[in-house]
Amino acid sequence: DATGGTKTTSGSYTVHTFLTSGTFTPNGPGTVDYLVVAGGGSGGAQNAGGGGAGGFRTATGLSVTAQAYTVTIGAGGAASTGSSVGNDGTNSTFSTITSIGGGGGGSDGSTSGRSGGSGGGATQSGTAGAGTAGGAGGSNRGGGGGGATNVGTASSTKGGNGGTGTQSSIDGTNYYYAGGGGGATYPNGNGGTGGAGGGGGGTTAAGGGG
Repeated sequence: DATGGTKTTSGSYTVHTFLTSGTFTPNGPGTVDYLVVAGGGSGGAQNAGGGGAGGFRTATGLSVTAQAYTVTIGAGGAASTGSSVGNDGTNSTFSTITSIGGGGGGSDGSTSGRSGGSGGGATQSGTAGAGTAGGAGGSNRGGGGGGATNVGTASSTKGGNGGTGTQSSIDGTNYYYAGGGGGATYPNGNGGTGGAGGGGGGTTAAGGGG
């Protein structure tokens, strides 16, 4: 038994879900399975790259004792303004586990995507962010942000698609988590689609967030 987060049950498991920061407190020693997802990066502006997904870490059998464990839920990166590079997401933590925030997408011109849990997409001659890499950019279009499962893509005709997230059924329902954002085109054309697991689609004005 333990306290903290929103408690639900799935078979023989008790699930503690944290959407905001808090404290997880077991009443004795035991083991837990965990999924820790960081905040995604925001997309850049104009012919911009998509934001990278927040880091995704999961495992079984983590030992815990009767003490309070701080849970920190990382926020997504703030929206970019003007023609600025996208902002990184912030880290999420539980016990000794840290997932790194996603990298912001590259912005107008030849700027690179930022590195993170997954990297932001690039624009034109910029370099995609590292982590699970974002996609390369091109003339008037940005690459997609990286996702937990695969990299963002580039396209010769539109914004690149965000990388796909990873599936987990840790709360009893199988969802995708940590998808990358789609790249943008500017001043016209189609944005890329966001990756499964939360990545926003790109537009003709800005890349989508991870």
